[in-house]
Amino acid sequence: MNDNNKKNHYRYSRQRERLLVILRSTSSHPTAAWLYDRLKPEFPHLSPGTVYRNLTILIEQGLVRKIDAGSTFDRFEAKTDPHYHLICRKCGTITDFEKRFFTEIDEEIRSSTDFAIDGHRIDFFGTCADCRAKS
Repeated sequence: MNDNNKKNHYRYSRQRERLLVILRSTSSHPTAAWLYDRLKPEFPHLSPGTVYRNLTILIEQGLVRKIDAGSTFDRFEAKTDPHYHLICRKCGTITDFEKRFFTEIDEEIRSSTDFAIDGHRIDFFGTCADCRAKS
């Protein structure tokens, strides 16, 4: 199945649609548990497994990205355009950084290797201003 058919492969789900709306409305890079807590009042029979399954589908469709921030819990975002992340090692906050410095990196690696690049991810780790102020 090619990528164009993947978006149409799954039946419509109101829960999945609401999950995407919530992800698009926040810049907090939430966990699945946070998303579950937001959806549960609207869908009383919702299970955490349903949230994870729908997140997996949204990731497969290219509408959501999973962020491995080095913590115990995966974080998610609906922002799929290229950008960097600033990740606080103390509180775990993830902040988007929009300015792109390495716009040619995919092509540079593609042309100098035998590797089919379809994207890259760069994260910066450190301590956020709030945590530094608390120290």
